[in-house]
Amino acid sequence: MTDSHGVTEREAFDVQGAEAVVRLRDALQGVPVYKPGRPPTVVPDVVSYKMSSNENPYPPLPGVLEAVAASAAQMNRYPDMGATALREAVAADLGVTPEEIVTGTGSSGVLSAIVGAACEADDEVVYAWRSFEAYPIMVALSGARSVQVPVTAEGRHDLAAMAGAITRDTRLVIVCSPNNPTGPVVAAAELEEFLAQVPADVLVVLDEAYVEFVRDPEAAEGLEVYRSHPNVVLLRTFSKAYGLAGLRVGYAVARSQLAASLRSCVIPFAVTELAAQAALASLSVKDALLERVADLVEERGRLLAGLRDLGYDVPDTQANFVWLPLAGHTQAFAEAADARGLSVRPFPGEGVRVSVEAPEATDRLLEVAREFRDRMS
Repeated sequence: MTDSHGVTEREAFDVQGAEAVVRLRDALQGVPVYKPGRPPTVVPDVVSYKMSSNENPYPPLPGVLEAVAASAAQMNRYPDMGATALREAVAADLGVTPEEIVTGTGSSGVLSAIVGAACEADDEVVYAWRSFEAYPIMVALSGARSVQVPVTAEGRHDLAAMAGAITRDTRLVIVCSPNNPTGPVVAAAELEEFLAQVPADVLVVLDEAYVEFVRDPEAAEGLEVYRSHPNVVLLRTFSKAYGLAGLRVGYAVARSQLAASLRSCVIPFAVTELAAQAALASLSVKDALLERVADLVEERGRLLAGLRDLGYDVPDTQANFVWLPLAGHTQAFAEAADARGLSVRPFPGEGVRVSVEAPEATDRLLEVAREFRDRMS
């Protein structure tokens, strides 16, 4: 039914109250709220460290600030909507064609477009849980349903259970390797066995946001998997290893026809010229990037070994963070770290994710862990 202005009952809103009341999609009622890692509390006489957001502690790579500064002079102009130069550079780096690259505002922005392209109301999206917090948000916003398959006790994907969870309503499967927040990768052999069970018309996204940190020789190599499976899409980002989290630029690798459809779903001008130039400059100094990543991997090993020496049951990690499955002690540990100027990422009732930071932060975190263990014993 419509009124004299052609407004339907569903569109109607109360203009007499102090605040207009409009009708929004019912799906929004079930959308969880994303909780970012919070900054550390300032503690007198100590340097505070943010170990809650998996950020790269290094400043931008050589030449990046200069590229951004030069680009800033043109910020009154729209960027290249197709991010042509960036797509060409990424394609050359990976050994694919520019037509296979889809850019967006971080890997999250690209994944949101993928979910929107693949899913309609009541479709199903299968993924491990716990995994990246944005997954259930994106699925809910599309109107689809999340099918969350618990990770194993070691924080690994249970691919056999995930294969069993696929139904005729499944449109999309997300595999996060290394898994955020638990850390383990998916092995090449187990991923191949899993993909053999996935219907050819079901899209599989392999989220490799932390791929640069992987050192496990058994880990699935995304590009090899992509080349062998037409229904696989790779998801990567410049936010983590490249240290461009504040500029929001990521990309997907997909077959050219699929990539063209996905680009039509990405918000126009999603990647700013500043972000594109920063990413291009970062790609041009790959040796410096690899040196920094190697240092972070070494520091990750020190943090992991130190926690295990203290008796913590920490799963293997191939990312730039470690996972402490603390269950009911999670919040207490986070508070203990915060009191020492360290912010970590608590997942209430489950565990704490700790990002790799400067060596001093590792030293202090291990002190907190030792004191916490002694207090709890």
